[in-house]
Amino acid sequence: MSQSPHQPGGGRLIIFQENGAGQQKIAGIEKYGQGIVITALYDLAGPFPEFIDEPEPYFPREFDGDLVLSFLRHPDLLAHLARLCLERGLPLIASGKKAPGALTPFTCCGLGRLPGLGAYGEQFGFPELALTLDEENRISSASVLRGASCGATWEALARIIGLPLAEALVSYAREVQYLCQADPSAFDPVSGKSAVHYAGHAHAAALKKAAAEWEQSTRP
Repeated sequence: MSQSPHQPGGGRLIIFQENGAGQQKIAGIEKYGQGIVITALYDLAGPFPEFIDEPEPYFPREFDGDLVLSFLRHPDLLAHLARLCLERGLPLIASGKKAPGALTPFTCCGLGRLPGLGAYGEQFGFPELALTLDEENRISSASVLRGASCGATWEALARIIGLPLAEALVSYAREVQYLCQADPSAFDPVSGKSAVHYAGHAHAAALKKAAAEWEQSTRP
């Protein structure tokens, strides 16, 4: 089914990044996403002044799509983008940042299932997995139902096939942390965890949940 202009939750992405900051996540979306098209990519090139009083010249006059992803680092640029998205009725995701009107999960793998995010929201965000265990409680197969846009969910999962579940839980979290591109110095004031640690815990939790679902499905 084709998407009409500005249809909430459509598969057309508009991406704003700053000096190539979103390249890994863009590559992950292109590799692992289905039914998603990046219709426009705007790379705002710095250096920028500490304060940007007039951010308008850095942005296009018009942009059209269903969902906007921001990999902007400068708070004044992000704040202006958030205002533009609110004016256009477009959802904006800015992981790891703060901006009124935007969805700002702690990491790209911290995005919950929310209405209006369409194909992107179905496929990317807090990880969801499916797996099978053999008679020795080793992971015999595994697949990603939903994962991090950076691709770490998929890439790390391939490295734990054949491991005992207890070992896999630790190894999966560690492998994801190696691949995670989040700022390790960004700490959540509530949990006290860094973004990288959060990513590891989120993936370990998803693996544990998938194992419990497998075990429940095989009970007589």
